[in-house]
Amino acid sequence: MGAIYPVILCGGSGTRLWPASRADRPKQFLKLIGDRSSFQDTILRVMDLPGADEIVVVTGKTMAEIVERQALELGANLTVIIEPEARDSAPAIAAAAAYVQSVSPHGVMLMLAADHHIGEPDMFREAALVAIEAARTGLIVTFGVQPTSPATGFGYIKPGDALPGGVKAVAAFVEKPDLTAAQGYIDDGYYWNSGNFAFTAQTLLDELAVFEPAIREGAVESVRDGRRDGVRLHLDREAFATTTKKSLDYAVMERTNRAAVAPAAFTWSDLGAWDAIWEASIRDAEGNAASGDVHLIRSRGVLVRSTGPFVGAIGVEDLVIVAEQDAVLVCRRDNAQDVKTLVDVLKASGRDIAHRHAIAISGGVERQPVTKSARAEVQIWRMEAGAVASLPSSSIQVLDGELIAEGATYAAGAREDLHSPTLVRATVISAVLVTTWL
Repeated sequence: MGAIYPVILCGGSGTRLWPASRADRPKQFLKLIGDRSSFQDTILRVMDLPGADEIVVVTGKTMAEIVERQALELGANLTVIIEPEARDSAPAIAAAAAYVQSVSPHGVMLMLAADHHIGEPDMFREAALVAIEAARTGLIVTFGVQPTSPATGFGYIKPGDALPGGVKAVAAFVEKPDLTAAQGYIDDGYYWNSGNFAFTAQTLLDELAVFEPAIREGAVESVRDGRRDGVRLHLDREAFATTTKKSLDYAVMERTNRAAVAPAAFTWSDLGAWDAIWEASIRDAEGNAASGDVHLIRSRGVLVRSTGPFVGAIGVEDLVIVAEQDAVLVCRRDNAQDVKTLVDVLKASGRDIAHRHAIAISGGVERQPVTKSARAEVQIWRMEAGAVASLPSSSIQVLDGELIAEGATYAAGAREDLHSPTLVRATVISAVLVTTWL
């Protein structure tokens, strides 16, 4: 019996959750609900699943570092598959299947999104075990969530006949409906399509051989000719480029006769927009969900979040207020889906804030701009304990903590002119003012 391999897809930029979520730090890595990111919550739901082996994450090169850091914080046994380019979900999942099949010929994949919120992890695990056992019989099982409202933002699954093991055949997959159709689907017993699956690696590769042979062949070759570097597996660029850009739904799920649905009753959200964040958050008696340095007076139904300035609101209702260091969003909750339109306008205008935060974070180092003139650029670098960074040729002042460089120690209050790039390590949490002369 093959081991279970949770496979987590970590792509996308989550533009409807701008300004918190952007391409450089997308929503799955942000602490939008509680003290962990949705990526970390996804790992925790499956780490202790009976029979689970390593967790496999598929992502791009730019996200590999944060994937490793957040996963290793939880002590996860990890392989990170690096896509040379984004080619939609079918090639990504096919590459994961090729990898799993190479290490465990009978391995079962539990295919998960990194950005979903599930309110009852125990109920999820129960449904996962049902789906996994059905997958061992050659089925491709999707999780069908019991709808709680006629949502128009999700696809739906029409269930068919009952199959052994507590799953049902899939009679049809239905695209996102309008409100009237959604209510009809609920009345007829349809499920929300959660986009999470269970199947053996071999089953998926067999179906791809029938429906999308170019995806299968390119994915298998990209793994076979890939390069291993620690926990990272870099797919071969040339082989992966031969795969067809297509989603798993279009490549396999809407064409296979092996599709089944495992009914699930856990609370589920894809956290696709700020109204979904409000819905999933803990709210006070007035229906407000607040995080950060904020204060509300006589306000109802408000989601307010700040990672930057203090935010105060008086006498407002049903709003979303999100403040970052470099951008603020205010909209009605029922207009939350339109945030993507705003981001598209910013992109068309060439505004960096559409896809990049002012504060850059990598390797445990946070770089915050302070000011810039024709002569100098000033930043504050905040470093986690043990973080290593290359300081540019600059004038530095250690504001807090302690930095160690070759042959030198810089304690809080130290000032130094660096005449060449200098590698430093923070012995404790540290902050340093960096002035680069232009």
